[in-house]
Amino acid sequence: MDPFNSRFILKEKRWLWIDYDKGISIILVGYGHCMSTLRGHAMDLDAYPLFHYFDTFFYGFRMPLFFIISGLLVGRSLNKKGLTNYIGDRANNILYPLLVWGIIEITFQIIAARFTDFTIHNDVGPERYLKLITDPRQTGHFWYLNALFCIGVIYAFIKSVLKLKPVLHVLLGLVLYSVSAYIHVHDMNAGFLTDVFEYYFFFALGDLISNVMLDQKNVQRFSSWKIFFPLLLAFVTIQYFFTEINLRPSTYESRFVEQKMPFFFLIEALVGCVTSVSFSFLLQKYKLFTWLHIVGYHSLFIYCMQIIAMTFARIFFQSFLHINYTPALIMLVWTSGIVLPIFFYNFCLKFNLWWLYTFRKPEKQVDYLRSTNIFSFKRQQAVPEV
Repeated sequence: MDPFNSRFILKEKRWLWIDYDKGISIILVGYGHCMSTLRGHAMDLDAYPLFHYFDTFFYGFRMPLFFIISGLLVGRSLNKKGLTNYIGDRANNILYPLLVWGIIEITFQIIAARFTDFTIHNDVGPERYLKLITDPRQTGHFWYLNALFCIGVIYAFIKSVLKLKPVLHVLLGLVLYSVSAYIHVHDMNAGFLTDVFEYYFFFALGDLISNVMLDQKNVQRFSSWKIFFPLLLAFVTIQYFFTEINLRPSTYESRFVEQKMPFFFLIEALVGCVTSVSFSFLLQKYKLFTWLHIVGYHSLFIYCMQIIAMTFARIFFQSFLHINYTPALIMLVWTSGIVLPIFFYNFCLKFNLWWLYTFRKPEKQVDYLRSTNIFSFKRQQAVPEV
């Protein structure tokens, strides 16, 4: 039985450290989503402050890291596919699942608000569908897919048509980050543009350093404990300092530093990203925790339906199994938000429901899954290479 399609993934030629890094990040993002899913439903959540501290401690770098990783690959993608095909791929892999899963999640929220007591979103209405595009922060976690698509398209257009060099993109990113800082500090709202301005810099930085980071000659250099331990010390020190600030009572909760001290947040994010990358190179070197590689491969698909999976998991564990012990509930819902989306994605590919994730059929994966039974306990027969 191979419900996560690990055999196929482990045969793919990929930058393993990138999948490791994405795996670490989506697990940390999932923890944050778990805490927000349980908030208002786990009655004694405040009685376990360590869980909230953990969420705040790891907040600062997990989303910037995704933008840096995406930026690492933009140059190679444009050289291989060209601008038109690159934008088409972004629409297929990011915009399309944003719309599909955004509509599904909002529909569930509207139904739950009207007919059940399983939700705290009692003010959800049809207008939220439009906000997936115009103001995705109002819809929850879908702001990331919106920003990732918009930044990728804008960056690729400027890079290909205007021939702007990566270093100039980084300078442009700093200017845009300054604009987003002004918006945050003054409690303004620029809709989807706020996140585009804030995260353009991280995407551009990824492209700037891509030749160094993706050069196999540098793998040994980056897989060094002499680099990792000083970074880890700096990471823990900085995160401790900013976590203490974020934990102070305010309406911004874990985002206080990001909203009101944006240039300090920039430092926090960069140190966190570099530390995570260094750790990922070490995991690749020693071939540890290969399941993180599997999780990282599925990170986008996990993100799309993570809140839905966690919400149904919470309802099941609380209402049907009557599990209300907060630490157990956190671990169960958190794990469900990682495992169930991976399982469901591969189920969809095998049973011709791939259109829930892309409008182009992923031929290679679908053909492989149809030639093998990943959900069977029987010993697998050798399958042909695809």
